[in-house]
Amino acid sequence: MCVGIPARVVALDSAGPHSATVEVEGVQRAVNTILVDTEEGTEPLAVGDWVLLHVGFAMARIDEAEARETLAFMRELGSVYDEEVEAFGSDPS
Repeated sequence: MCVGIPARVVALDSAGPHSATVEVEGVQRAVNTILVDTEEGTEPLAVGDWVLLHVGFAMARIDEAEARETLAFMRELGSVYDEEVEAFGSDPS
């Protein structure tokens, strides 16, 4: 199952204009931020922002309260959440 998972931006990468490093449960990964970066009328992403991730893309910016609430709910799902975090930590290539 693939679900969107909240992640916190820990670095804006110099690898490209739409690249950031995010963290979920202590696991970090580079992700593409073009969908969030091009949202009209929004501030640029910053370290500490929360995003909703799906298949290596930051799909939307979310607030910290929503991120923490969603993570708490996902933890209650048990194995589904564990599988998502495990997949997040896997090498994407």
